[in-house]
Amino acid sequence: MKKKSFFIGLLILGGMTSACSNNTEKTEDSDAPLMEVADDPETIKANEQALKELKEQQRIEAASVTSMTIDKEIHDFGKVTEGVENHCTFTVTNTGDKPLVLSDVKASCGCTTPSKPEGPIAPGKSDKIEVGFKPNGKGVSEKTITITANTNPRITVVKVKADVQ
Repeated sequence: MKKKSFFIGLLILGGMTSACSNNTEKTEDSDAPLMEVADDPETIKANEQALKELKEQQRIEAASVTSMTIDKEIHDFGKVTEGVENHCTFTVTNTGDKPLVLSDVKASCGCTTPSKPEGPIAPGKSDKIEVGFKPNGKGVSEKTITITANTNPRITVVKVKADVQ
């Protein structure tokens, strides 16, 4: 009985597989274009203008790319007490020849609060990202801080970690 059930199951599965893989029927839309092309002069002009603006924005962004270093990738607080605010600093240095702009600095968790420099950092100069960390659970905790800047790559990630008691 088990052999018959197994054999029937294989036949059904085999039939389903072949039915799915051998489906070669064409649909009515198979010869339809993948994308409609605008032939209206106003739409064409608007698209050309949008493309021109996008290329100019990319040119400006490429011309303003710089580089940076950060004094450490990870700050280890060591043993800390749950619910107590801890602070650390990451020092960011502009190692390029254009002003460094940190457009965004975000933490992976609400218990970690970074603050970024407000203005651009001149070439050769440094500034600080201040980080507050108030853990709300016991055990080893590691949080990330994502820095978005006019660098290549645009995103840099640093971490804070602690053994929360």
